[in-house]
Amino acid sequence: MPQRHSCLFVFATCVTATSTLAVPLQALGPGEGRLKVIAWPGYLERGDSDKRYDWLSAFERDTGCKVSITTAATSDAMIALMNKGEHDLVTASGDASLRLILARKVQPLNLKLIPAYATVDPRLQKAPWHVVDGRHYGVPYQWGANFLAYNTRVFSSPPDSWRVVFEAQTFPDGKASKGRIQAYDAPIAIADAALYLMHQQPALGIRDPYELNEAQYAATLALLRAQKPLVQRYWHDVNQQINDFRRGSVVAASAWGFQINALKAQGVPVAGVIPREGATGWADTTMLHATARHPVCAYKWMEYSLNPVLQSALAEWFGSNPAVPSACDTPAPAGTRFCATNGFARMNQIRFWKTPQTRCATQTRCVPYSRWAQDYPAIMAGR
Repeated sequence: MPQRHSCLFVFATCVTATSTLAVPLQALGPGEGRLKVIAWPGYLERGDSDKRYDWLSAFERDTGCKVSITTAATSDAMIALMNKGEHDLVTASGDASLRLILARKVQPLNLKLIPAYATVDPRLQKAPWHVVDGRHYGVPYQWGANFLAYNTRVFSSPPDSWRVVFEAQTFPDGKASKGRIQAYDAPIAIADAALYLMHQQPALGIRDPYELNEAQYAATLALLRAQKPLVQRYWHDVNQQINDFRRGSVVAASAWGFQINALKAQGVPVAGVIPREGATGWADTTMLHATARHPVCAYKWMEYSLNPVLQSALAEWFGSNPAVPSACDTPAPAGTRFCATNGFARMNQIRFWKTPQTRCATQTRCVPYSRWAQDYPAIMAGR
């Protein structure tokens, strides 16, 4: 986990994150009747895709808060939406949460109004991607790995290394890897390459894939440029990736449990694995906009979101892990052992997304996210 600082260094400048903050709500009155949420696809379900997975209808019925959802496929897209100020909540991953805090787009929470917070996994309760200077800016929602998804007809045994998506080779079916792999369409994917190099080239001295000095960063970009000719598509649309695996046009890629579960349900020969190098991953936090128009409904949702029945159904549906450990023992709609399948016991192998900062814990100075955001799109464009 990243080190906490009184100032957050993202663009090589220091801004005190705790200044001019909104005063947290002190009591809950009647709900405003509405709630606007930015969420990852598949995170807020009301049974439209599968009637067994519906955790919005009961909330709306019990609270009178009608939920409207705007989905976003990347953290950068979520930040852009939050900047507009039209939403109350966002399910932010660690590579977005500190940026939102730095920009004062989210407000600290009054946890006394969220009594279920006491049931949150202790490993997440004070995680530094949503707790800064002792202030809590969010409520953990779900977490998971960025799996290596693979076609089980091409790979009779699970691939044990991320090498299959980073280096040109002949796959077990006798065909070349070129044009048959995918990478994630977001700058945070630089960390996937850094994690691979951390194990393959230990002489580089990478200790944290989000904390790279200039030499380490240059080596990582070189690997990504070499990967570019192999890539069939840089994915961000989960449905597009599902279609690509279903058609067989891609046979190995980074993916979330959501796509893997959906493909399995459709009978597509796809599975997911955490290779020997480990994996990057995401720990998502529900955060309240600094000028939220429906704060009472927002607090009611944050409390409701920690219900183990909801957490269980969501983890099974999305292919994630619950923020509330008791949900692992709460039967899910399809009766699967989702915590075992989704890697609940393997948290220590996951390097969670976080915002790369100039000041870093593993060395004197690191390349900030502003550089990542410039360089990765250039690589995707072939530059």
